[in-house]
Amino acid sequence: MQKIKSLMTRQGLKSPQENVHDLSPVENFRIPSKEELRELREQPTDPQAQQEIINSIEEVYFSNDSFDIVKYELEKLPPVLSLQEMEEYRDKLKQQQAAVSKKVADLILEKQPAYVKELERVTSLQTGLQLAAVICTNGRRHLNIAKEGFTQASLGLLANQRKRQLLIGLLKSLRTIKTLQRTDVRLSEMLEEEDYPGAIQLCLECQKAASTFKHYSCISELNSKLQDTLEQIEEQLDVALSKICKNFDINHYTKVQQAYRLLGKTQTAMDQLHMHFTQAIHNTVFQVVLGYVELCAGNSDTKFQKLQYKDLCTHITSDSYIPCLADLCKALWEVMLSYYRTMEWHEKHDRDEGTVSSSVSDGNNVIGAEETNFDRSYVQKKLEHGLSRIWQDVQLKVKTYLLGTDMSNFKYDDFIFVLDIISRLMQVGEEFCGSKSEVLQESIRKQSVNYFKNYHRTRLEELRMFLENETWELCPVKSSFSILQLHEFKFMEQSRSPSVSPSKQPASAISTTITLFEQYCNEGNPFEIQVNSKDDETEDVLASNGYESDEQEKSAYQEYDSDSDVPEELKRDYVDEQTGDAPVKSVSRETLRSRKRSDYNLNKVNAPILTNTTLNVIRLVGKYMQMMNILKPIAFDVIHFMSQLFDYYLYAVYTFFGRNDTFESTGLGLSSSRLRTTLNRIQESLIDLEVSNDTTGTLTAAEERKEKVPSPHLSHLVVLTSGNTLYGLAERVVATESLVFLAEQFEFLQSHLDAVMPAAKKPFLQQFYSQTVSTASELRKPIYWIVAAKAIDYEQMLLLMANVKWDVKEIMSQHNIYVDALLKEFEQFNRRLNEVSKRVRIPLPVSNILWEHCIRLANRTIVEGYANVKKCSNEGRALMQLDFQQFLMKLEKLTDIRPIPDKEFVETYIKAYYLTENDMERWIKEHREYSTKQLTNLVNVCLGSHINKKARQKLLAAIDDIDRPKR
Repeated sequence: MQKIKSLMTRQGLKSPQENVHDLSPVENFRIPSKEELRELREQPTDPQAQQEIINSIEEVYFSNDSFDIVKYELEKLPPVLSLQEMEEYRDKLKQQQAAVSKKVADLILEKQPAYVKELERVTSLQTGLQLAAVICTNGRRHLNIAKEGFTQASLGLLANQRKRQLLIGLLKSLRTIKTLQRTDVRLSEMLEEEDYPGAIQLCLECQKAASTFKHYSCISELNSKLQDTLEQIEEQLDVALSKICKNFDINHYTKVQQAYRLLGKTQTAMDQLHMHFTQAIHNTVFQVVLGYVELCAGNSDTKFQKLQYKDLCTHITSDSYIPCLADLCKALWEVMLSYYRTMEWHEKHDRDEGTVSSSVSDGNNVIGAEETNFDRSYVQKKLEHGLSRIWQDVQLKVKTYLLGTDMSNFKYDDFIFVLDIISRLMQVGEEFCGSKSEVLQESIRKQSVNYFKNYHRTRLEELRMFLENETWELCPVKSSFSILQLHEFKFMEQSRSPSVSPSKQPASAISTTITLFEQYCNEGNPFEIQVNSKDDETEDVLASNGYESDEQEKSAYQEYDSDSDVPEELKRDYVDEQTGDAPVKSVSRETLRSRKRSDYNLNKVNAPILTNTTLNVIRLVGKYMQMMNILKPIAFDVIHFMSQLFDYYLYAVYTFFGRNDTFESTGLGLSSSRLRTTLNRIQESLIDLEVSNDTTGTLTAAEERKEKVPSPHLSHLVVLTSGNTLYGLAERVVATESLVFLAEQFEFLQSHLDAVMPAAKKPFLQQFYSQTVSTASELRKPIYWIVAAKAIDYEQMLLLMANVKWDVKEIMSQHNIYVDALLKEFEQFNRRLNEVSKRVRIPLPVSNILWEHCIRLANRTIVEGYANVKKCSNEGRALMQLDFQQFLMKLEKLTDIRPIPDKEFVETYIKAYYLTENDMERWIKEHREYSTKQLTNLVNVCLGSHINKKARQKLLAAIDDIDRPKR
């Protein structure tokens, strides 16, 4: 059935006749004849029977179109053919064929209306297709006419134009590619010209153009080449950035920054810049030190190049140390100056960019502005952080150099020069990043303390040698002499007033101060070695022959000669006995004249009294202060050593001229408790009293002795035993007054010392001034007392007084001879004093002390003489008063000291003779200034006149009670 159905479907558009003729050989079965058709019609048309017949047909007949029915049936025939069976089988096939044919005919008849209708459609379609064929034929004919007449030529022209445009674009692309191929030559030229922004701009444009033509095969190679070129530019840009570290150039740095900005690597550039600065510091210091090491080594050995910087610094010699340090600091200054100028460039650039961005506020550029601000902030923070980092590297490098050499044996000027360089470097550090340079301070402090201990020890030994060889001759200096005129104090000229500290200077002076970076920004270097030869500078402090000029010297002698016949003391004004100074309220001509003459001088214009040793100590103080001024961290050590210089000088003057146990035991209070305490302290802390060859002490004791100095000894050239020279009065005056002058200079420097002394150590400085410096003038009393004790023969006066009879019965009108003898002694003393003043000016306080001592000793000698009297009458007491009044009257003509020292001491003792028993007992208890012998003699002399034995015993008991605590 499937075959029939398919057959009907495939041939549904054909006529029955055509359908029959078109059957394939497989399907072309025999068409029944009329008789057969008739038979078929006559046969019963039982549908069920027909269906059964159709169903009995073998399946193979319905298999496929290529089935060969004839062959199939022939192959089914048995080997032995039977006619009957063949006929029966033939009839069966016929029945089956008839059933099929009938079925087909029924189907055809059933589909006949549809077939006719479809056939009509096909016929109509065929007619329409024939019409379309005619239209197409006409259209083709017309198109051929148009092609031949117009279209072919025009379209050919358009095609050629299009091809031309394509070729023009291709030519432009080829030319661009050719230009790109030649770009590397131009890039090389621009790099040689250091036009980094232009080179990068060109390279980026080339890369952009290359991306446009990336469809060309040659462009891929060019792209990689441009990338390599860009990397090469970055490398050269990094090299150019490293050059900034040593020699900053604005134009050069501007190009470099523009180039990095084009690359979008502003932050990377800043990181690289800091790495280059760190490397520049290391390379710079290494090359400078290496150059000096190789120069000093004198050979071309390359072993030094392999050494570490720390080891290399140990090979620097003493001669090349300072030049190398100066060059080292100059090279480091160049690096720091470059960094400073780099920061300046960025600050100025940021201000300019900020101004531009504020004036052009476009909303489209907000994101770009934010990125720029972020980069700017990053650069600013990086630069600020880099300040302390770079300065720390500089400090460490210089510290390594400083500690690499032992400077304890350097000359003072060389060491001061080193300190000056380091001080200048620390000033640079403070201006550079506000650092206090703790690393540098600590390293130079170690070297300074080590150096200064050795230096001070040597100076103390030199001072001892100077003192032991000092003849205490006057060093002639001008009256206008000031320590500021000495080379060693030139550094103090920066602030002319020593009492004004930098913090108290006017604000205007501070505001106008320029920094080192501003001063040396464009040229010069703060570490240039300036050779200031001392030979070029003059210290105009010495006077010729002790006078300001020859005319003054001449006039001085003329004035002295004209007044030589009159005692100097007779022309003096009243002098306060308590202070030893003349009144200064009224400066009249008489006062000035009396003051001038009372100084026992030859118009030497009151020039300072000092010796060569004093001047040497002052110079040492100046050197110490130079070091302290440059290096304030060791201020306490330096001031301590300065105090030792003064201590030793004071101790030497006292030891040479003031130590005399005989006169110190007089109980007159010549040495104050403060002076004795000071001398004991100096002796315990500074003076080495032990034998030098004693090695039995412990190590600690040895170290302590190492810090001490042996006690000095007076030069044998100084004679203190001659009465003609008043027992070395000139030398004593020079020594004592030079000490006083030295103390005055220390007081002048007190404000400077106080300004640099650490707050915790200021009590030491205050104690030094209050207990040591201020005691210098107190040495006058014990030193000049020795002269006063020997200048007048007090023993001879006692002998003369012993020969006088005091138990006279009548009032005497003539004084005794011992008074004249004593006054002659004073006149001789005055003449000798004048002789000494020809050699050395004797200041008013000195002359006052000398006269006071002599008068005091004379008065006490008078009392002692009166105490030796065995018998005395009332008339004898009156004679004593007469003698003493005569002595005072003559004495007042020789000296203008008022009141006369110890005048009451004598008068009170004389008048005590007249006291009654009760009054005398009270008087004895009130006047303890008299000795036991003097009080006892007074009681014994009064016995028999107005005091009985019982009263005598009572008074002697009172004297014993007074004397007992003394014992």
